Amino acid sequence: MTGLQSYASDPALSRGRLHDEKRDVTRGPRDDFQRDRDRIIHSIAFRRLRHKTQVFVAPDGDHYRVRLTHSLEVAQIGRTLARALGLNEDLTEALCLAHDIGHPPFGHAGEDALEDALADFGGFDHNAQTIRTLTLLETPYPRWDGLNLTWEMLEGLAKHNGPVDQPTWALAEANDALDLDLHSWPSLEAQIAAIADDIAYDNHDIDDGMRAGLLTLDQLLELPFLADRWHHIRDRFSDVSPDRLLPELIRDQIGLMVNDVLETTLARIDKLGIKSAADVRQAGQMIGGFSDTMAEKERVLKRFMYKNLYHHPKQMAAAEEGKMMVADLVKAYRENPELMPESWAVALPDQEPERIRHIADFLAGMTDRYARNRHREIFGD
Repeated sequence: MTGLQSYASDPALSRGRLHDEKRDVTRGPRDDFQRDRDRIIHSIAFRRLRHKTQVFVAPDGDHYRVRLTHSLEVAQIGRTLARALGLNEDLTEALCLAHDIGHPPFGHAGEDALEDALADFGGFDHNAQTIRTLTLLETPYPRWDGLNLTWEMLEGLAKHNGPVDQPTWALAEANDALDLDLHSWPSLEAQIAAIADDIAYDNHDIDDGMRAGLLTLDQLLELPFLADRWHHIRDRFSDVSPDRLLPELIRDQIGLMVNDVLETTLARIDKLGIKSAADVRQAGQMIGGFSDTMAEKERVLKRFMYKNLYHHPKQMAAAEEGKMMVADLVKAYRENPELMPESWAVALPDQEPERIRHIADFLAGMTDRYARNRHREIFGD
């Protein structure tokens, strides 16, 4: 890749992989971060995201976003930001594509059910489960478990929101093997992947909420910054029906946020004198992100979305149903492990906490559809 700034992550300077690999010329002329991205795209865990909840339960509507389409949209925004900032686009894209792989079925409702089930055994965290999946549970290679991703890739997934002072058991296990330097800040590529995630779901969830009839334009216009943008759009398209203009509002909001991140990030790089990737990790603060003004608007938007969409009675009812199904399956597999597929049942450890964690690994990998079908088979409803 050309045009990298001095503070970008350079694949030629990668700290490497846990398992040493000899270059195979039959696999094509890719650098290490390109290989990471491709390994994510070709993984079973990534393919499963097409049937996992984003906001709306995946089987209930063909036009709503699911974890897969959300991840692709995050990657598009992430690459745009990375290119403009002179960062490594391939590492940024790989982080964006992989960031939700650890989510169980039914989104945060499924995560709550697994957290309850593992409360006495270290709990459950989807971020740590992403790393567990990519370093242990995916097994496409003959000589080791996991995808054998680069240190920079795993570091970025582990701490894209900043240093981790108290890692969960799953992250602590990965860190013991990989030493992810959890107390430092992550690469700028990881920071940009994290903010791209926020930009994507802040705006696209509005689109899905409107499509589902759970949000109205009048509600959105109660937010002054959205109302101001809407008035600009109506002035630009005065001859167009308002029904055709919601996508323009979404695009404008994404553009404003992207531009704010670019301006703010470059200003922080200059102010802090960032010259290298090492400087980024030792900066003592997040560099890639919103300005204070945009961050406050984004917090207001999030509060609005929780009140009016995520905690809408219809959404809460669907979430409760999903949580119940996951909790039922945990109980069923604990009481009768033979209900699991043979490969999972025969590998079930005898002792806790390994036993319940193994069951959680199986459940976390389920899609919404698969979990529904297994629940129906066991409980007949």
